[in-house]
Amino acid sequence: METKTKFERLGLFDAKVPRYTSYPTAPHFSDRVGSDQMQAWIKAVPAGGQISLYIHIPFCRRLCWFCACRTQGTATAAPVAAYLETLFAEIDMLARTLPPGVRLNRMHWGGGTPTLLSPDMIADLAGKIAGVLPFAPGAEFSVEIDPNEIDGPRVDALVAAGMTRASIGVQDFDPDIQAVIGRDQSFEITAQAVERLRDAGVHSLNADILFGLPHQTPERITDSVSKLLSLGPDRVALYGYAHVPWMARRQSLIPSDALPTPAERLNLFEIARKLFTWDGYEEVGIDHFAVPSDSLAKAQAAGQLKRNFQGYTDDQNDTLIGLGASSISRFPQGYAQNNPATSRYATAVRDGVFATAKGHAFQGDDLLRAAIIERIMCDFEVSAQDFGAQADQARALMRTAAQAFDETLILQNDTLIIPPASRALTRLVARHFDDYTVEEGRHASAI
Repeated sequence: METKTKFERLGLFDAKVPRYTSYPTAPHFSDRVGSDQMQAWIKAVPAGGQISLYIHIPFCRRLCWFCACRTQGTATAAPVAAYLETLFAEIDMLARTLPPGVRLNRMHWGGGTPTLLSPDMIADLAGKIAGVLPFAPGAEFSVEIDPNEIDGPRVDALVAAGMTRASIGVQDFDPDIQAVIGRDQSFEITAQAVERLRDAGVHSLNADILFGLPHQTPERITDSVSKLLSLGPDRVALYGYAHVPWMARRQSLIPSDALPTPAERLNLFEIARKLFTWDGYEEVGIDHFAVPSDSLAKAQAAGQLKRNFQGYTDDQNDTLIGLGASSISRFPQGYAQNNPATSRYATAVRDGVFATAKGHAFQGDDLLRAAIIERIMCDFEVSAQDFGAQADQARALMRTAAQAFDETLILQNDTLIIPPASRALTRLVARHFDDYTVEEGRHASAI
């Protein structure tokens, strides 16, 4: 009860806080970054270097009501085929702009539903990318998998394309909750997808599950997590459901009065967290879990855990290029985001220019604050001594944070530490280092 009171006093149950997959966060991107800037940043990639690539497929067979991603429903293959033509043209543009010898170290296909693509489409897209960016030795290729949209031929096509990791969306196995969030996906279908992937030689499996869903109770989340554990994923993302119907209109179909309270959300998270750790998973950051042999757990142990738009990652590349509508690229110089409207994205590419609609060029102390926030989100501690000439500025920022959160944080030998008992506050602590105005209505609950 004392801990709950402390969290309540510090605003945990009321605050709307970014997930800090970038800094500044995407709502602060502006149209001052456009196609010319994107082109210049791509040209500045070191020749012979390695980059990461994100491919966005913004189509689903059906739209899940809980989802706030940039997607559109389609019952036919025609819009998908047209989109791929545009994507191929964007890849050609990238090929003309990249310096020579650049290789691909990481690739992720997300959406939407990448497995909506037919086997031939998968092969064509993978071949197109390989012609521009061949894989570097030891490269990782991950794909988001909808168990309702995967079969043997698609799995075979993905494996032939080089897929090394599959990321399976689960959300919740309870049929009543699934009906309320518009996501019909039985445990049996999910287990079948896992078996099919493993039989094809894909042994690195991720899974996403949500807490804070309507009608979710301790008993129901215990049942769903137990079923997920029976499938033995290598890593799990335990995300809090973000109810933002003003941003994602489909979420208005979800009854807000059926959502758990913030205190109940925290309890649901704690139940799931304990189940994962009791089963031998390592806690990774604020909401991921991984078996000790997984590369994410190893990255955390080595102090090399990173944060990107997919969440936690062990990707050490400085450059991530996003292709497709709404995709975000990250460069050492800043961020660039493609137009989220598929039609406007396609128009720009047809006109022979990158479809960058907005972004952010790093300025002032952005990089310092970004580094502090990333270490807080990844390691729950940060040392001023790691910032060289900016150590004094970092030290001052940490001192004010320690004062703002009084006994909940530890400031020791120039190191700010979030102790285990206070880690529910991590995003609130990160927000303390955010020098941009936080737009309350545009972010998810702090838990």
